[in-house]
Amino acid sequence: MITTEPVVTTTSGQVRGALDRGVARFLGIPYAAAPFGEHRFRAPAPVTPWSGIRDALEFGPTAPKPGYPAPIDQLLPEPSTPGDDCLNLNVWTPDPAATGLPVIVWIHGGSLRNGSNQVSVYDGHSFARDGVVLVSINYRLGVEGFGVFPDAPHNRGLLDQIAALEWVRANIAAFGGNPDNVTVCGQSAGAISIGALLASPRTHGLFRRAVMQSGPALAVETALASKLTAAIAKRLGVEPTAAAFAAVDRKALLAAQVAAQAGGSALDPASAFSVVIDGDVVPVDPQAALTHGAAADIDLLLGYTSDEYRLWFIPSGIADRISGLTLRLALLKFKIKGKVRKGYQQARPQDTAGEILGRIAGDRLLVRPAYELADSRAGNGNTFMYEFAWRTPVQRLDACHALDIGFVFDAVRDAGAELLAGPDAPQSLADAMHPAWVAFATTGRPGWDAYDSSRPVMIYDLPAPRLDRNPQAAMLKAWS
Repeated sequence: MITTEPVVTTTSGQVRGALDRGVARFLGIPYAAAPFGEHRFRAPAPVTPWSGIRDALEFGPTAPKPGYPAPIDQLLPEPSTPGDDCLNLNVWTPDPAATGLPVIVWIHGGSLRNGSNQVSVYDGHSFARDGVVLVSINYRLGVEGFGVFPDAPHNRGLLDQIAALEWVRANIAAFGGNPDNVTVCGQSAGAISIGALLASPRTHGLFRRAVMQSGPALAVETALASKLTAAIAKRLGVEPTAAAFAAVDRKALLAAQVAAQAGGSALDPASAFSVVIDGDVVPVDPQAALTHGAAADIDLLLGYTSDEYRLWFIPSGIADRISGLTLRLALLKFKIKGKVRKGYQQARPQDTAGEILGRIAGDRLLVRPAYELADSRAGNGNTFMYEFAWRTPVQRLDACHALDIGFVFDAVRDAGAELLAGPDAPQSLADAMHPAWVAFATTGRPGWDAYDSSRPVMIYDLPAPRLDRNPQAAMLKAWS
């Protein structure tokens, strides 16, 4: 039992945490040097050790980022703290004096341009309360982390994540955690990152399990990703090099980034920041690597929400503006066959053209790849799938992207979670979902059948979660 303010010795120096309802909390611990000055647009560098005891009582700086665009800014919280030492992490532990506790490393989402480890719903108290050490990390975002330059390493934000995992490997035992029982867990861009980490030769031995929530193992060729960097450079009037960008004021750089992405879609890799296939950290397409057996020994829990697309298509009004003709033209642009549209319309005759387009887009990017990956691992006995199906009453969002996070963290009464879920979200679903994540991190088994050719999927919905077999059969048939 912890009775005093905890002090832990890390490889860089001692840190002092605080007690919070029986849990020890350490905030803002740097795991790499500030990525500015001589380290700007470079791979993460080691932290300079400190003497004495460093207070870890407040969140550290967040990575430079713009706010979410309207109207998403009313649904997703985006705390921001200025400062250079943005490569930091937070740790919640039941007791630093414990030994061998399972560890979860949370990698936040936000389209690789937004988000941070300060979002209140990511508070690790509930996991630590239930015997799991929870680590939440920051990493470089936007052009700082994922811009493509000829004179800088690619995937710098991903390199930051690897540096954080290396810190966990070296230090987590001092917080009571087991470095041999680490689960990486992330949602959206966090899950995309995990797909790349699973396929990367740089991560061997850094984690034992992985959870991918609403994010595919997506990476693009550098030629495609470099287009966004070039568009930002054009707005700035500079060459698309790291040296030129490093000379630009940070606020001006963010403004140019926002302008270059204006009108793009989070569902379109051509207008978004992406993990790139660089021949090094990500040597090949991660989805292809994973479906051909890479990381087969890593326990995997993956899933999606029933109505992913509605976060982008409903509040913005896009779904209401799409006509039947627009639907056909959009599918033609993205080379999606007419039989796919017909399959969706037959399966969901009540949906409007805009809803059909949104569902096709969301399933193409997020849901179908999850099934492709799970199907490739069907004989492994260590793969599990879920679908989050409870529909929020907020703004006709239904079971939209990111809605499941508050339930995973047992935080449905958190003010940030209520923006999506409303004030009356069912605690009973959190009481079922959160323990499943705890069990998976502890044993590699969340409590239902491993994925096989019958496609068992745990459906999180009212009146109670249920195991279903092949619940997305109509969608998969339409794409076959």
